[in-house]
Amino acid sequence: MSDHDDDGYEMPDREEFQHDPLGHAEVRGGMTVGELVEQYGHAGIGAADVHEAADIYAEMLADDDCTVFMSLAGAMVPTGMRKVVSDLIRDGYVDALVTTGANLTHDAIEAIGGKHHHGAEHHGEKTEREHDETLRDEEVDRIYNVYLPQEHFALFESHLRDEVFPALEAEGTVSIADLCRELGRANSEVNDREGVEEDAGVAAAAYESDVPIYCPAVQDSVLGLQAWMYSQTSSFSLDALADMTPLTDLAYDADTAGCLLVGGGVPKNFTLQTMLVTPGAYDYGVQITMDPAATGGLSGATLDEARSWGKLEKDARNTTVLGDATIMLPLLVAAARERIE
Repeated sequence: MSDHDDDGYEMPDREEFQHDPLGHAEVRGGMTVGELVEQYGHAGIGAADVHEAADIYAEMLADDDCTVFMSLAGAMVPTGMRKVVSDLIRDGYVDALVTTGANLTHDAIEAIGGKHHHGAEHHGEKTEREHDETLRDEEVDRIYNVYLPQEHFALFESHLRDEVFPALEAEGTVSIADLCRELGRANSEVNDREGVEEDAGVAAAAYESDVPIYCPAVQDSVLGLQAWMYSQTSSFSLDALADMTPLTDLAYDADTAGCLLVGGGVPKNFTLQTMLVTPGAYDYGVQITMDPAATGGLSGATLDEARSWGKLEKDARNTTVLGDATIMLPLLVAAARERIE
């Protein structure tokens, strides 16, 4: 039924319109991150998404009955997000981590004394190609604007062969989660033994907190390459299917379940597909991605699309934040922590 305003104008029926006018974000010096994100709630477009994501994530973490799955793709460890993730694990905000072999590789390098360095894409009159050719000659690997000397990979290889693989060799074929657990143990022990200034990191935090790490595409990394090479001359091997049962059991036994998806790729899908073989689905979901949904690829697929597959409950609270995860992840974590702590 239509209505009339004070001047007698007949107002149209508006089923889709809610009178919830936007405000204007107020920014001032000395604001906390949580206060800033609250101001985002007055605004629209990406700001509104960040506000909703922080709200959902905080509710997820505050729910004592919620099992929280976190997926971590992209170069998050070498670009400085390592402690954000390890602190979440140590403080009990992650029940299972699904990540890449690359993140675990760079995590271990820092745990045993290696460092990543600030760099530039290219210098002076050199083209980007010429700059990278120089880095090749100098044996320095580049990840956008982050540099890593190649000798750190030799140190990592020795770490695996001396501290990680021998302990697993006696067991023959093991799960990838077993490899991740052993890596965390070794990282923790060497970090402490050698007095490394840097924190022991993500895998160590997971080992110390009894949080499983799943790395379904471990072969796609230096860690996987080294595991394969070691397997050529020993009885050590990995069972790619062995992790499916404990991960599925964790989802099956969850009273409620939530997921924080950082980036896309295999970790995102491995985390979501777990719900396809359980009676339930995710009750909360937040994802951070820079990939567009229009390509049809999984990395940019919305969580609403995941709902159609039965990966999210019909009434699940979920949102997608489009942006650089090195910017968005600390923002969301800080805002959620401020609210619940």
